Amino acid sequence: MTFRTRCAGVLTTALVTATAVLGLAAPADAAIHRCSVSGDMTNCTTVTGIDPGSWLQMRTGPGYGYANVPHGTLLNGDEVGLTCWTTGDGAADNPDYRYWMLIDLGVRSGYVNDWYLNTGNPSVWQQQIRKC
Repeated sequence: MTFRTRCAGVLTTALVTATAVLGLAAPADAAIHRCSVSGDMTNCTTVTGIDPGSWLQMRTGPGYGYANVPHGTLLNGDEVGLTCWTTGDGAADNPDYRYWMLIDLGVRSGYVNDWYLNTGNPSVWQQQIRKC
């Protein structure tokens, strides 16, 4: 086997490995996407990071001291419309993360901490979602 053939094989293996790793790092369904809520196109995402057997509770304001939205429980994978963002209480799992989204389900709306939404990095979604 020549030096050139060995180098080509190593390079091909490295490229295939890098492509596979990068493909795993950015899932196709990650972050914000367009969807229809009550017939209107809007920015949407999915709920994530909720423990099995538990749910995410929508609130009437951006904090845990606000009342629960009636019938406002969400599960992992639920799709939600993103109306706007603000700051409030830190997330239960990360007290320093204080971003809250006003979400729209079509039949009800309320606030949830963005920590539990698949929106990606705030520096990215703040360019797509208006501040409340």
